[in-house]
Parts: sequence; C-alpha cells; structure tokens
Amino acid sequence: MATYALNQHGMSVDASCAKYDMPFVNGHLSLYDDSDVQISQCPSCEGKIKSPQCCGAYISCKI
Repeated sequence: MATYALNQHGMSVDASCAKYDMPFVNGHLSLYDDSDVQISQCPSCEGKIKSPQCCGAYISCKI
C-alpha cells in the first residue's frame, strides 16, 4: 500500500480504493501549464486523488 508521509510532523496516510479494496498506485497528472502533479489512482476504477497536504505542504509518497 502506498504510504504518504510528512517527516516534519510525523504524519502519514495510507491510501486505498474503498470500492474495490485495492491500494492506489502512483501516477502523474499533466496540467494545462505543462507541469506535473503527483497523484494516486485505483488500478481498477481509475479514480484519482492528488497527494494530501498537511499545513500547506504536500505529503510525499515513499517510493
């Protein structure tokens, strides 16, 4: 399961799809300004979430 962690606060999040009970996989979403945003998505339904935030900082994924 992908775990997102923010070392500054010791906060972490496990992300999975509740509908299919499957862990999300890492991916990237290309934005209109040609920048990329890290996302997590379900391999079954292709639902997507952007990386969570804590205190205005993105919580990064351990790879």
